Amino acid sequence: MYRELADILRRELSSYSAGDFLPGEVHMAERFGVNRHTLRRAIDELVFEGSLLRRQGKGTQVLDRPLIYPMGAETSYSQSLSAQGVGVEAVLLKRRYCYASRDEAQHLGIAEMAPMIELQTLRKLDHQPVSLIRHRYCASRAPLLADYTGGSLRQYLRERDLPLTRTQSLIGARLPNRDEAALLMMPRHLPALTVFTLSRDRDGRPVELAQSTSRSDRFQYQVVT
Repeated sequence: MYRELADILRRELSSYSAGDFLPGEVHMAERFGVNRHTLRRAIDELVFEGSLLRRQGKGTQVLDRPLIYPMGAETSYSQSLSAQGVGVEAVLLKRRYCYASRDEAQHLGIAEMAPMIELQTLRKLDHQPVSLIRHRYCASRAPLLADYTGGSLRQYLRERDLPLTRTQSLIGARLPNRDEAALLMMPRHLPALTVFTLSRDRDGRPVELAQSTSRSDRFQYQVVT
């Protein structure tokens, strides 16, 4: 019974917009002539699929359909998604200094434990959080990054005569931790997409390591070759 109800709800979601909340459980149970236990099991199916999100104290929220992000060497996150008519924001969450791990040092051609500067940003599409990105650079880039307060980092660097080209991307998936799930407003059982990216300057020198964690219900990565 609950699977049939889940199919009905799945079809009805097309009439909702992302961010809308479903009617209350009592109202929906009465409408479909089922008990609340059956209704909850049906809703659980859609939550597990990533179509709905339970918000404690608020109700059950409709999530958006995934967008296609073409990953080419020159593509910019903001430009690619803005071209699809999506409002893109990048919020600076944190700026800190850290030290290069062995892998980071090898990728950037610096010494292990060399000082680095890290910028953590939260990307929003149409005001909804979708991606956390950790950008790391050699600490010598800190003066260049000092005025960055938000927005497209690629554009910021390009305007300062440091255009970057993506030369390596490694795509994976894992479950988000508690903080990531809270910032991205996603259920912890839904896998997050991860992308590790190495970008170089026009002379081929490695400049940026970026690690993104994104909602898998909002993104489909298209590799452009």
